[in-house]
Amino acid sequence: MKPIIDNFSSEAENYAKYRPVFPKKFIEDICKKVHYKKVALDVGTGNGQIATILKDTFHKVQAIDISKEQLENAQPANNITYQLSRAESTPFFNDYFDLITVGQAFHWFDFDAFFDEAKRILKPGGVLAIFGYGLHKGDSEFNEKLLNFYENVIGDYWDKERIYIEHEYQNMEFPFKEEKLINEFSIKVKWTPKQLEGYLKSWSAVKKYKEKNGNNPVDAFLNQLPDKEVYALEFPIFYRLGRV
Repeated sequence: MKPIIDNFSSEAENYAKYRPVFPKKFIEDICKKVHYKKVALDVGTGNGQIATILKDTFHKVQAIDISKEQLENAQPANNITYQLSRAESTPFFNDYFDLITVGQAFHWFDFDAFFDEAKRILKPGGVLAIFGYGLHKGDSEFNEKLLNFYENVIGDYWDKERIYIEHEYQNMEFPFKEEKLINEFSIKVKWTPKQLEGYLKSWSAVKKYKEKNGNNPVDAFLNQLPDKEVYALEFPIFYRLGRV
């Protein structure tokens, strides 16, 4: 099985504070695809942002992550149980879940092992939804500078798994009966420079650049941007959704 990759424990607090949040309507539309709404599982839950939406639809929500630090920043609720577990080998019974969600984490998994585990723990007719968001965009000047930063400054520091985000999970086999949502979604934010800085500094490639070079490349990037009180940004959402 693929070794565990944990790039986020060291930045758990910033991750919880600055990472973009999937729209509630997007998660609710996924839930509409589920026939029975008894138990859901959020895999790679991080700070529990998806689990806290699922809790309003499902009687019980299980949420797992490999990072103790991430789980310590998760949002508690009476019907959410958080626990340490890797995605490919969970402690749950066969045919247990009506829905499994994976938000912005699937590309770190051992794909075949995870798909086998998902088939084991999903009920017949259950739904698996893996989804993420791509590189954010603003105005044309912002986009040009960000793309240069992303590709030319920190490009060599991304893990090889980043390619799956860039291809929106289309460059892999998905062994489920695939379905589509009616609506298209994106994450729209208006961020202060501090929020943008916090988000960029949570990137794994930025952390690796800093470790090797001794300085944080985000500072130089932000100095190139025009001075604004807020930046209007949009993250495209992509997904693959399938049924057992």
